[in-house]
Amino acid sequence: MRLLLATDHYPPFIGGAQRQSYLLARHMASRGHDVNVVTPWHGGLPAREESEGVIVHRVRQLRTAVPALVRDRRQRHQPPFPDPVTVGSVRRIIRDTRPQLVHAHGWFAYSVAAALTGQRIPLLLSARSYGYFCATRAMLYKGLPCTGPAPRKCLSCASAEYGVLKGVVAVTTVAAGQPLLARKMTGLHGVGTYVHAVNLEHLCNGTELASGRPLVQSTIPSVVDFESVPNGTLDAYLGRLPQEPFILFVGAFRKPKGLEVLFEAYRRLDSPPPLVLIGTFERDCPDRRTFPPDAIVLTKVPHAAVMTAWDGAMFGVMPSVWREPFGTVVAEGMSRGRPVIGTQIGGHADIIDDASGILVPQGDVDALEQAMRALIDNPERREAMGRAARERAKLFAAELVLPRFEQLYRDMLALEGVDAAS
Repeated sequence: MRLLLATDHYPPFIGGAQRQSYLLARHMASRGHDVNVVTPWHGGLPAREESEGVIVHRVRQLRTAVPALVRDRRQRHQPPFPDPVTVGSVRRIIRDTRPQLVHAHGWFAYSVAAALTGQRIPLLLSARSYGYFCATRAMLYKGLPCTGPAPRKCLSCASAEYGVLKGVVAVTTVAAGQPLLARKMTGLHGVGTYVHAVNLEHLCNGTELASGRPLVQSTIPSVVDFESVPNGTLDAYLGRLPQEPFILFVGAFRKPKGLEVLFEAYRRLDSPPPLVLIGTFERDCPDRRTFPPDAIVLTKVPHAAVMTAWDGAMFGVMPSVWREPFGTVVAEGMSRGRPVIGTQIGGHADIIDDASGILVPQGDVDALEQAMRALIDNPERREAMGRAARERAKLFAAELVLPRFEQLYRDMLALEGVDAAS
């Protein structure tokens, strides 16, 4: 198949969305498909490059259209509306690459949908967050799980997140863009059952397209790559880890990730194991003064080093207060034979079962403290959970996930009367 994958973010930038886009593109190319990726332009990176069988196109936005006027060359975020410069570039790429199907993720989808106007190329939307109906993409209101969009509530929330002007623009354009996405999409993919269900409710308002045709839909977990490399190449990172078993958190240092809940629960433990935090500092990171003073904090850590770090951990703790759409780092930790404590609503519930870890309510410090104590005080239970976790993680391996994507693509092409082999 000839595939065009469109995404807000792509390597070399670090993050879950970036890695998912990369893994899907790389593995699809390795399976014999013709894969192109289109993503926002970033300073210092080529406009077009080929790597591991994938051709990556980096396209400009209205605010970066004139190179001489660009002062900030850092990572760019796509706006939640069809950017005219991006739309024009995507149209040219579609004309040149002739994809049979376009698979879009994130706010880049608005520009892709506009670029597909007048064409009968199937569009698959991936729901890896809540950004198709939530201006902050987190579905949180005042730090707590949100019950769903409402104009006044969304304006208040987005204004607190971005400032009043950007907040108003984000809310109005996300809402205004929903009919465009619903009109152009042929299929909806969710990385977890919860994120799929709420996107189906708020974006599609049912299981049929505006044309009356059925919506092709599927819940397929993220592709998880369990590969690692020998420890000898990673000494600069692994040498800072404790010699004794430790508690491990992996993820962006953001309030929605539940760091404040983790810190409070950790402080309540008597003589706890060391706490290791691996991730990146974000704008909404908790105050550094609230971090436990003895916590070991590692940033800009290569993926291979993260995977190897799991081998020294007692267990992982991912106490997200938002409803994680999936939770790739949870599956990665489980693949190394480590139980993980996650939260009940969202993607963690698709990954962790009673045998392989513990789920606690979002934001519940008491429950998190009890779960941590249970694993610290009972080595036998911890080891049994680790064995079960390693087996369960196999459900998310590429060799099981990728055929499901291929079948989803074939189903969408069949709906349009297109032969996938043509």
